[in-house]
Amino acid sequence: MVSRRGAGERRRTKPAVIGGVAAVLVAGAGFGAYAVYGGEAEAEDTARTKSAAAQEKVKTGPLTATEVTGTAERFLTAWQQGDVTAAADATDDAEAAKALLTGYTKDARIKDVTLTAGTPAEGKVPFSVKATVAYEKTSKPLTYDSALTVVRRDGDGEPRVDWHAAVVHPELKDGDKLVTGKAGDPPVKALDRDGGELTTDTYPSLGTVLDSLREKYGDKAGGSPGIELRAVRGEKNGGDEDGKKEKAGADKTLLELSKGTPGTVKTTLDPALQAAAEKQVDGKKQASVVLLRASTGEILAAANGGHGFNTAFQGSLAPGSTMKVITASMLLEKDLASVNEQHPCPKYFTYGGWKFQNDDEFEIKDGTFKASFARSCNTAFISQAPELKDDDLTKQAKEVFGLSMDNWSVGVSTFDGRVPVQSQAQMAASLIGQGGVRMNPLNMASVSATVKSGSFHQPYLVAPSVDGRKLATASRTMSGATLGALRELMSYTAAAGTAAEAMAGVGGDVGAKTGSAEVDGQEKPNGWFTAYRGDVAAAGVVQQGGHGGETAGPIVAALLKQAG
Repeated sequence: MVSRRGAGERRRTKPAVIGGVAAVLVAGAGFGAYAVYGGEAEAEDTARTKSAAAQEKVKTGPLTATEVTGTAERFLTAWQQGDVTAAADATDDAEAAKALLTGYTKDARIKDVTLTAGTPAEGKVPFSVKATVAYEKTSKPLTYDSALTVVRRDGDGEPRVDWHAAVVHPELKDGDKLVTGKAGDPPVKALDRDGGELTTDTYPSLGTVLDSLREKYGDKAGGSPGIELRAVRGEKNGGDEDGKKEKAGADKTLLELSKGTPGTVKTTLDPALQAAAEKQVDGKKQASVVLLRASTGEILAAANGGHGFNTAFQGSLAPGSTMKVITASMLLEKDLASVNEQHPCPKYFTYGGWKFQNDDEFEIKDGTFKASFARSCNTAFISQAPELKDDDLTKQAKEVFGLSMDNWSVGVSTFDGRVPVQSQAQMAASLIGQGGVRMNPLNMASVSATVKSGSFHQPYLVAPSVDGRKLATASRTMSGATLGALRELMSYTAAAGTAAEAMAGVGGDVGAKTGSAEVDGQEKPNGWFTAYRGDVAAAGVVQQGGHGGETAGPIVAALLKQAG
């Protein structure tokens, strides 16, 4: 009996399972196969079924007009209502869209947004934006036109807004953002030493100087910055690594809510001398000049014929024979030269494998060091190279003349000269202002000022008392004997040497030195001239001008004459 009940139970159970299997088979052979044969077969078939179903769900083909207008309406309505999440979901990059749309309100301070769609064309929908930008107590209307494009999203083919930052504002690139706030440094009104305003209308050369003054003193001059809406560039578009502080010129102002109030910065520029300097370089695109008060370092005038770059302060050019002022001071200190004693000036001198010569291969037989300096004899200086250490000239430039230390604090950006340690032929070339030596008119005006005053006074355009900065100093001064000899050399050059023609008519206590610097690829050398008269020192350069006495000389001499 027990056996029969068991058999009956087995019979009642088995058909239920089979019947179930039979039913599934009718509905679909895949699932029936799993019930009869096991899980692996069903897994494979289920994957095929799901793949086929997914393919059926992916939307393909051109977008319909309804899809385009519906998607655009969904996005624009959500954006206008401030529903950032819904607006972002209507795009194909919800994360990026949400971040930028959130910043639209939070960072850009844009409110009361009204978006009006135009007529769609081939999936593109133009729209206009009317809104208000409000920052603290300042607000201003904002209007602009933009556009969006509807595309099929990868994966499911659903219509979505093709997300790019330009959808929010056409001036944006992907990675940028909108920010409303203070417009960087406040404007600065620069004043001359008498209190008059310095403008580029009056003094065209000062454009780069005024920009530099704003950058350095904008937050110290007592002004207030303007308020503006601007496109802030991301790192890949010119901004820094966190997109907060951008490189110069990377941002773009989209709306100015208010203008800033300028602060004032007083400079040392003399209005009459600055006007004269501008006149001297006018029409000479490659001419630059600087005037200093020798006893203090105050910059009285600075001008550039080409207004795009401040060569007067930031140029880096071989100074040619004007460098012989520094070299002469070193030779005098080392007793390798004496003003009125005989000094060799042969036609040629070979050192370090290079054959050096004088201009037009001249020589001075049985001449003095004074004669060699006045005529700018190259070999008179090169011939002393065997007696020098590689770093002697570098030390002289730094320790006595305050050059090549990269620590001048003028009030604006400057290049402080370069006198590197060199050896062999390059060291010899440095003695006459070639090789690796680099200067600008500010540096060489300072050299003449050091000779005139007896000690180095770092040049400055803004008094250090304005911002408490420390001026550079030199570690030592020349001896009285060396200084007197150097002044005698420069005075004789101004009276009877290569500088005599330019300095004719410039009376008083004067000294000068000319220079011509050869530059590879140039047909003519750069012409240099440095000089002093009384308590005023000056230097100038005319690039590709030729001999310094004929090109830069008249510019410098005219300004010294006016300075009195």
